[in-house]
Formats: sequence, C-alpha cells, structure tokens
Amino acid sequence: MVTSLLVVVIVLAIIFDFINGFHDAANSIATIVSTKVLTPFQAVLWAAAFNFLAFFVIKDHKVANTIAKIVLHDYVTIHVIMAGLIAAITWNLITWWFGIPSSSSHTLIGGFAGAGMTNALYMGHNMLSAVKMDYVIQIISYIVLAPFIGLFIAYIITILILHLCKNAKPSTAERWFKRGQLVSSAALSFAHGGNDAQKVMGIIYVSLVTTNVITDGMPMPEWIPLTCYSAIALGTMSGGWKIVKTMGTKITKVTPLEGVSAETAGAVTLFITERLGIPVSTTHTITGSIIGVGLTKRVSAVRWGVTINLVWAWIITIPISALIAAGVYSLFRVFA
Repeated sequence: MVTSLLVVVIVLAIIFDFINGFHDAANSIATIVSTKVLTPFQAVLWAAAFNFLAFFVIKDHKVANTIAKIVLHDYVTIHVIMAGLIAAITWNLITWWFGIPSSSSHTLIGGFAGAGMTNALYMGHNMLSAVKMDYVIQIISYIVLAPFIGLFIAYIITILILHLCKNAKPSTAERWFKRGQLVSSAALSFAHGGNDAQKVMGIIYVSLVTTNVITDGMPMPEWIPLTCYSAIALGTMSGGWKIVKTMGTKITKVTPLEGVSAETAGAVTLFITERLGIPVSTTHTITGSIIGVGLTKRVSAVRWGVTINLVWAWIITIPISALIAAGVYSLFRVFA
C-alpha cells in the first residue's frame, strides 16, 4: 500500500513540475516574445533548453533542502505530501486558466504546509507546531522582498544602459539589445530551472524518507534531479500563452532594452537566492523587474490596476493552497 502511494506521489510531483514549467514559461519568454526577438515556438524551445541545462551545473540543491524541511518530520505522512501536491496542482491550473501569474513555488509550499498543519490538528497539537517557522517567515518575507529586489535591480540596470548608450544610433542599439535579450532570457531560464525544479526535488526526497526508502541525510538519488529538470523543461516547451500575454503586454510595454534589463535583474535575483537556499518566486521576481523598467519611463507607464490584481493573487496563493490541502487531507482521513 505504501509503495503504491509513493508511486502516486512521485507521479503527482512530476505532473506538478510539468505544470510549473508551462505555468511559469511566461517568466522566461514573455518579454522576448513581446519584443518579437523570437517567435513563441522558438522562445519556448530556447527557455526549455536552458531550464534543463541547470541540471548539469547546480549540484548543491539548497532550495530542495529548504522545501523538504518546511514541515517537521513528525507531522509528515505520505497522505500529507499527496494532499499538498493535489492542492498545488489545483491552484496552479486555476490561475493558469484565468491567466494569473501566481507563484508555483508558493502554492507548493502552501499546500505542503497546510496539509502538515491539518495533520497536527488531528493529532491534537497546535497546528503551527507542524512547520518550521523560521523557514516559513523567510519565505513569506520574500513574497514582498523578491519583487522589490527585482524592481530595484532592473531600474538601476535600465538607467545605466540608457546612460551608456545615450549617443548610440537607435537602430544600432535596438539590434544589439535584441541580441542581448537572447543572453538575458537564457540566463533567466537557467535560473528559473535551477530554482523551481529544486522545489519538487525536495518533495520527492521527503517522500522517500517518509516511506523509509532512504534515510534522512542521505545524498539525493541522481534520478530525482534528472526527472525534475526534464519535467519542468518539457512543461516550458508546452508554453503558457495566457500568462505570457499578461506578463509581456499588460503590465507595461516592453522594448528590447527593457527586456534585457528585466530578464537580467530577474536572473541575478534568482541566482543570489538560489545560492542562499531561499525558495523565492520566479513569477514575483520577474514581475517586479518588469515594473522596474516601466518606472524608468514614468510611473504611469505601469498599468497599476493589473499589477494590484497580481499582488492580490500573490497574497492569497499560500492561504488558499493551504486550505485546499487541508480539505484534501481531511478527505483522506475519512476515506483512506
């Protein structure tokens, strides 16, 4: 029974990673598509290739380790993990359907934590005792910090580029910026793969520990990162066109120069947080970066109505995912 449930959990984790890829494809390709540097088909192939390239480079898996330890071991069961994944998949599909660039990272965290806290309640314990609060506080704080870091870096990069290129011919500069977008988009896709694939690695790893397939502290089996990077790359290749439209055109009009700035800022932020083992949202980061380049023109260049709606989606993602997971876990308690 446990073995079959473990297989189901691993399959659900891979499905989530695939959905994460096409849900978050917009993060990597929205600006490069909106500036017509690449066609949508070329862009998803480009992004997917660099998503997968991270497998060969990133070997420390600090983000995966953080995710695996959000819920304390005493409250983790195979049903807790399954409920968290079902909740995360459900919310990701809902937000994708409505074209809302919510965070796949936070829906997974919210689902896992929500199921763990519900298990604690059934055990007669304080639900907050189920989660490692310092990790949770850090993650919640970066809901606010990540977009502002991306915004600040993008703003500075754009101002520097404008100053350095003030005497360049516009046609020549735009041609170079379009080439630069290939590099910045590749860097962002690489960072996206390296950051987001690790979240599912952490879930699969804790599933193997929970079912005693491996012991806690053992090195992660190589098939886990290979599978996760493959799934997220294949998902990216499937695209996420509703969210691409929101990210690429609805927040602010993006030029090749601004695309380079936004993607570079997003990539820098993700590289830093990955090295620190902080599971930040790629979506939040690149959205903040796009706003940052918009602000270099004027405050009114940013469509604040759209942006405020996105912020509300970010705020509710963790609690709604947690509530969905609580409901799913409660059903498991009744019927499993």
